[in-house]
Amino acid sequence: MIYVILAAVLTVASIVTFALYASDKKKAKANQWRIKESTLVAAGFLMGGLGGVIGMSALRHKTQHIKFKLLVPISLVFNIAVVAAVLYFTGSLPW
Repeated sequence: MIYVILAAVLTVASIVTFALYASDKKKAKANQWRIKESTLVAAGFLMGGLGGVIGMSALRHKTQHIKFKLLVPISLVFNIAVVAAVLYFTGSLPW
């Protein structure tokens, strides 16, 4: 059951994060109000790291900013560590 919950949380958070990156990219092209960079980074650390990494690479958005080059992959590693910790402390590791 814990696997389903973790998968659902990661999937929803990653989709939301990717959507934020896509929306910001669209707004950047249209010269409109933008999403704060701190919001984009925070979304990655709130279990949306995979969506952030995919958003950066697929949309080629924020790829020139050092802050994003460092923090978005770190957020993905953080997400993996959180999942591992949850599985470990709930006794749900498969090995």
